Amino acid sequence: MGYVDVAGLRHVLPDGRELFSDVSFRVGEGAKVALVGPNGAGKTTLLRMVAGDLAVQHGTVARSGGLGVMRQFIGMLGAHKQKEEEDAHPRHLDSFALSLAAPAVRVAGTTLARAEADLHAAERRGKYSTSAGRAQLAYADALAAWGEAGGYEAEVLFDTASVAALHKPWDEVKHREIGTLSGGQQKRFALELLLRGPDEVLLLDEPDNFLDVPGKRWLEQRLAESGKSVLYVSHDRELLAQTANRVVAVEGGSAWVHPGGFASWHEARGNRHQRMEENRRRWDEEHEKLRQLMLMYKQKAAYNSDMASRYQSAQTRLKKFEEGGPPPLPPKEQDIRMRLGGGRTGKRALVCAQLEMEDLTFPFDLEVWFGDRVAVLGANGTGKSHFLRLLARGGTDPDVEHAPVDGRLLAPVAHNGRVKLGARVRPGHFSQTHDRPDLAGRTLLDVLWRGDDHRRGLPREDAMPSLSRYELAAQAEQRFETLSGGQQARFLVLLLELSGATLLLLDEPTDNLDLASAEALQEGLEKFEGTVIAVTHDRWFARSFDRFVLFSGDGEVLETPEPVWD
Repeated sequence: MGYVDVAGLRHVLPDGRELFSDVSFRVGEGAKVALVGPNGAGKTTLLRMVAGDLAVQHGTVARSGGLGVMRQFIGMLGAHKQKEEEDAHPRHLDSFALSLAAPAVRVAGTTLARAEADLHAAERRGKYSTSAGRAQLAYADALAAWGEAGGYEAEVLFDTASVAALHKPWDEVKHREIGTLSGGQQKRFALELLLRGPDEVLLLDEPDNFLDVPGKRWLEQRLAESGKSVLYVSHDRELLAQTANRVVAVEGGSAWVHPGGFASWHEARGNRHQRMEENRRRWDEEHEKLRQLMLMYKQKAAYNSDMASRYQSAQTRLKKFEEGGPPPLPPKEQDIRMRLGGGRTGKRALVCAQLEMEDLTFPFDLEVWFGDRVAVLGANGTGKSHFLRLLARGGTDPDVEHAPVDGRLLAPVAHNGRVKLGARVRPGHFSQTHDRPDLAGRTLLDVLWRGDDHRRGLPREDAMPSLSRYELAAQAEQRFETLSGGQQARFLVLLLELSGATLLLLDEPTDNLDLASAEALQEGLEKFEGTVIAVTHDRWFARSFDRFVLFSGDGEVLETPEPVWD
């Protein structure tokens, strides 16, 4: 069986800031260890160091057993979100599968694909040419190497995962573009490969993102049944409670280990913080006591030479005490304040009349009123995100006043029937994939300061406080694409706050948010003067809504009195 040992890790960012230090923990054989902590605390960085994607600056990482890795942005591939992610995971499903395979299979598969392409090119130039002969020999060698590396066994695994996740055999889907799969399908396919594969150690970064609730329950069961050693990052409290038997909390510039499950972690964290505060209080008291003693002997030594040795001894004692340094204080709690404003609109925010999204739903009617909080539920692939995108475009025949607040040209949605937005309704859209090419290459401060054609810029003295309210001040000079998934999500909500939207269309907004950020979003939505429609598979977040629209797998769309997950 495999294991991971991490000892004394320290990481310094390119700008010189220390991200964390003295991080030590163990993932034992068969253990399920969850990494939790605020967005940007370094969880993904830790996983990348364990995976070998990022050099270890200080400390050591020891591993045993084959290593399978699911990186953070799987589920967003094909959305042109991050150039480096697309370079790491090519566009087609066969290349995607190879990227998750063992190194030997990956190398042999890449060589075979190149040899096959060269053979086809040579044959087009001339079937009996010298170059065609060389290409045939190279292809034969690559085919033999593929077999020796375990390629045929990998193809069986690819087929099994394809049938389980996509309900189609491998030969039918292996050349499919990855962008034609939903985020949930990408995640499910990758998880099927990793959980069924030979690797004994798995590193999973946000494995539950993009999964619907049945998918999350499937993942909970598979993790509980698996004998693999798994280190994973997740913000889904129910999944953590069902699967984690140890928790590593990354916070305050370091990490600590809770030996129990997630259900007892919150209480353990509170008790730990109380002990830290008590230790610091005692240290401060002892420090003040030693300082006062030193000052007393200093005064006495001024007129009594016999006190000089005692004064010197008190100075030495105080110095040694101070050299040891004070015990650390508990990490500062996040203070995220989302001031989503909104504005009054017509009484009817939107009306759907016999709306039918082609190949996704049967015709349905829906009225949403000003101030409603509507949760859109249902399995992946039922049309929820298409519905939100149609609303974000302004409906069937959008008026000028219904133009998206950020001016983005979203892809059309094929539909019949009509969707009409109400008076003064300005849609603001939050994309599940954080697909914002207009922000790529720009720092957060630059985005806020310069503004764009649809949003006025903020003076620097106003931009920095806005970033501070979202706990993003330290990232002000970072480019958008270099942020963690949660930091990106918070910044996109900040842009919605500044946009003047009166209808918030949120597609899985809590997927990458840590607990404090998700709670801040919920509080912000409660105070928002406008209408909110959110697609979500977050069971906790959904309970804060007052209306529930279910997109069922058979194409029916209906309203339910309570959340329905199956």
